[in-house]
Amino acid sequence: MTFVARDRNQDGPGSLQVHLDPTMEIDTAKVFAVYGKGGIGKSTTSSNLSAAFSKLGKRVVQIGCDPKHDSTFTLTGSLVPTVIDVLEQVDFHSEELRVDDFVYEGFNGVMCVEAGGPPAGTGCGGYVVGQTVKLLKEHHLLEDTDVVIFDVLGDVVCGGFASPLQHADRALIVAANDFDSIFAMNRIIAAIGAKAKNYDVRVGGVIANRSAATDEIDRFNGRVGMQKLAHFPDLDVIRRSRLKKKTLFEMEDSPELEAVRQEYLRLAQSLWDGVPIVTPEPLKDREIFDLLGFD
Repeated sequence: MTFVARDRNQDGPGSLQVHLDPTMEIDTAKVFAVYGKGGIGKSTTSSNLSAAFSKLGKRVVQIGCDPKHDSTFTLTGSLVPTVIDVLEQVDFHSEELRVDDFVYEGFNGVMCVEAGGPPAGTGCGGYVVGQTVKLLKEHHLLEDTDVVIFDVLGDVVCGGFASPLQHADRALIVAANDFDSIFAMNRIIAAIGAKAKNYDVRVGGVIANRSAATDEIDRFNGRVGMQKLAHFPDLDVIRRSRLKKKTLFEMEDSPELEAVRQEYLRLAQSLWDGVPIVTPEPLKDREIFDLLGFD
């Protein structure tokens, strides 16, 4: 995976992007990349979605793409070493690594990988993602996989952290029913649109999270042509699941929790069956303020 300056007919005028090595394509599984505003609950959403896919009998790999390496925390019950950590230990001689050096089995058989990230101010997240996929393919770990979920750092849509979009079939956006989340979603939609010119990725839709209502999300969706895939309320049991290092499928039963579990299972099934392709048109910043902002 290398940096190349793409021409004006590709990712945009003067765009500096991480170019995907064709041999690193994931062509044996359905691949989803999860984006959204920082702190909106992407890791919680990704992990419970992975758990739901596993409950449907699918073989799942979740790849965390964040230097905090806490994407798979509730699946494994611990902070597992990152791919970059273990590569550094062998002076980046990947042939010396074993599968159990960087892949950890989590809840219900979900295979968990934390890509990690380069030191602050150095390197590129795209390189990290590329090395992770390369290792998984070299060890044939994707050949028997049904679903791959990339849980991607914040709302960063630069060349490096946009690189999971080169692998994904669908990009999913997690957003709360507030202005900041929707503003971030609008930028992510623009980034996905740029990648869709050259790669197979398409917008899957938005997962409303930590929200009692979805009226602002619905208003934005109606304006740009976006679709809502699921809605998860702001429940204390979801917060407690992180503290207990567990997925929602392992928490003590309650009627409200069962409703959330069923929503995750419904979401997983709909994604597996294939949600309709949407081609939302992002708004200019001023237009978002006019639609949702302040006078």
